[in-house]
Formats: sequence, C-alpha cells, structure tokens
Amino acid sequence: MDDRAPRRHQARNGLAMRLKNLGSGSGGNATLVHADSSPDRCLMVDCGMGIRELERRVEAAGKRPEDIHGIFITHEHGDHAGCAESWSRKYDCPVWLSRGTWHALRDPQFGGGMQFVRDGERHRFHGLELQPFTVPHDAREPLQLRIEEAQARLAILTDLGHITPHVLACISGVDALVLECNHDTEMLRMGRYPPSLKKRVGGDWGHLTNAQASQALQRVWHRNLRQLIAAHLSEANNTPELAIAALSSALPPDHRTALIVAEPDNGTAWIDIESAAQAA
Repeated sequence: MDDRAPRRHQARNGLAMRLKNLGSGSGGNATLVHADSSPDRCLMVDCGMGIRELERRVEAAGKRPEDIHGIFITHEHGDHAGCAESWSRKYDCPVWLSRGTWHALRDPQFGGGMQFVRDGERHRFHGLELQPFTVPHDAREPLQLRIEEAQARLAILTDLGHITPHVLACISGVDALVLECNHDTEMLRMGRYPPSLKKRVGGDWGHLTNAQASQALQRVWHRNLRQLIAAHLSEANNTPELAIAALSSALPPDHRTALIVAEPDNGTAWIDIESAAQAA
C-alpha cells in the first residue's frame, strides 16, 4: 500500500490535525503528528527504532526526515527513546523530554537542543499545543501526551501499569485516542515469559491489559471521540482480535468511533482528526 501523503496542501475545512503511527510494540514505537495547516512541521512522538529503519518509515509515510521539527520522548526505554540522540544530531532536530528521562539516558547532548517538560506544562509547536502528563510506569519520569489544535484534540497513552484519575482527566474530551492494549491477562499468565517478566508486565507499573484499556475507554468515551487506535500490543501476549473485542465492548451500540490497531511494522495509515465542532 502506498501510504504517502502530498508534500504540501491547503488546510481542509473540518480537519485540524493529522496522525500517523509508524510502528507500535516492543520492537519500536514512533508516531508523527502535525497541524493540518503545517504538513512540513511534524512532531515525532518517540523514535524507538534504528535510525535507518526510522528514516525508511518516515519516507514511506510521504515525509522527509527534514520535515521532523521536533521529537517528544515519553520515557527512556529503548523501544521509545531509540535513536533520539543520533536523529537529533543528524537532522539538527530539537527534543522535548522530562529531566528524569534525560538523566536516565545518561545526559545526552542532542544536536538540535532540548527542552525539559513536565506534567501540567503547556508548550507550543507549529500550531499545536503539547500537554505532557505523568503516568505510572517503571521509568524515571515518564510522560504521555495530549495534543491540541484550535479545534481538535488528541491523546497518546501507552506504557502505564494502571489508570489513575489524573490520567483519565488528561485523556477526557479528545477527538482521537491512541490507547495501549498491551496484553491479555490469560495469555500472559500461560505464556513463555519468565515469572519475573510476567510480574513486571502485569504489575501496577508495567503495561495495560485489554480489560484495563476497555475500562478506561468506558470512562472517557463521548460522541465526538471519532478515532480510537489500539496500540503497543504484545506480539507474545495479545492479538488484534482480542484487543478489538475488549475495546468494542466499551463502546455503545450506536457509536461512530473508528477502531483500528497500530501494527508493529506498518503502524497505521494517515488519520485525519476532525475538529470537535465539525464532528458534533
């Protein structure tokens, strides 16, 4: 499938933001986001792959590496931080991350400079407002991200062991949600992972089960939530079918929410995020 997007285009009525996941899972995570009015000013949320592979996926998405004008690193684990330092140096690309993540990465010197961010702060990025928020995960100072344009709202939520009231507040009211569905409890229990890894993955500071994701969705679903992307599925302990079934059970029968799975190798197609006003 040719998933390339036009290099430049006019902003389209009713659309405010575009999203493309480049790959999601333990093998590497990266997502491109840009305001519809600034298609050549992309934010890359995580870059957990080798630089050559990431370059290939960016170009397959119809973008140039030079179109990436910032990287937001959610936490220091290799499947998220990956090639951040080498990408930043090669393309003079700035990086946003928490101070704890920077220290956990051993204080790298990014080529395009860096900005420390923390829970509750707001930052501007080429027509987008970035709102980091804390999550319970076994990392130094992990953050996930809510992104707003004037009329559209997106939340990216992966890599957390349980849902907190703060997390629910930060993902409420969005038009599109990337939501971790890491594992099926029974598949993890019966699977090949050693007991210590099972305990970590299934613990309060590990990763969300399908059931936990479904419960979170039930709490925040509203009629303007038009795009739902199941992400960070474990290839060993989950299946797309189980994740879709769990999330579908949390949606009302008459919902109009598009439900897709971000694949490990191909991610998703480009997703157009409608404004709340247009979707109402």
